[in-house]
Amino acid sequence: FNGLNILMEYLAGVEVVISGDSLPYRENAFVIANHQAMADIPAIIALARRAGRAGDLKWFVKDPIKYVPGIGWGMLFLDCIYVKRNWMADKTRVLKTFESLRTHRTPFWLVSFLEGTRLTPAKLARAQGFGKRQNLPHLTHVMLPRTKGFEATMEGLGAHKQAVYDFTIGYEGKPPSLRALLLGGVKRIHVHSRRYPVAELPKGNKERADWALARWVEKDARMAHFYKEGRFT
Repeated sequence: FNGLNILMEYLAGVEVVISGDSLPYRENAFVIANHQAMADIPAIIALARRAGRAGDLKWFVKDPIKYVPGIGWGMLFLDCIYVKRNWMADKTRVLKTFESLRTHRTPFWLVSFLEGTRLTPAKLARAQGFGKRQNLPHLTHVMLPRTKGFEATMEGLGAHKQAVYDFTIGYEGKPPSLRALLLGGVKRIHVHSRRYPVAELPKGNKERADWALARWVEKDARMAHFYKEGRFT
């Protein structure tokens, strides 16, 4: 993973513009972020490297990726969590991973793209339609978060996590492919970070779901500001 960051920042010369809250060094955190492109991954690695967690990253990953030679197999050995987007199918494996992290006091940043998939116009339209039927907020720059996984992760990590980090990632123009990013086709990536200590977070499942939804409403407004001003702050 650290190699992706080295290729992006030092060889391709991509500037990572970081704003928002400062992140403590070597803190265990549950990281949530919007998802537009594979380029999101080295952007998050850039923040992890600065916080001493580049070697401790773990990801929620779509199940088919584990069969991809190289990166897929590597993520499997790093205790990344492969999910099928069906909680009943994923529950046993996910809870086992959480138990392992707690038992062995494993240092981590556990990363989840709560929207469940990369943003596209078609997927956004479907998410908006679902939101309308469920009387949920209308979002225009991000999709509604999938809160069940958020609730389960908060519960499963227990006291082993110290904070939740909410990252908002923005690109100047169309979100790039990983190839374009690493071959020098991108000048800057913007990442805005918010840090929420565990003690300040709600404890109930419904309250946690509402909290995650509120972060995405804020994120939608933050993205609107970014597209208008070209920066998060």
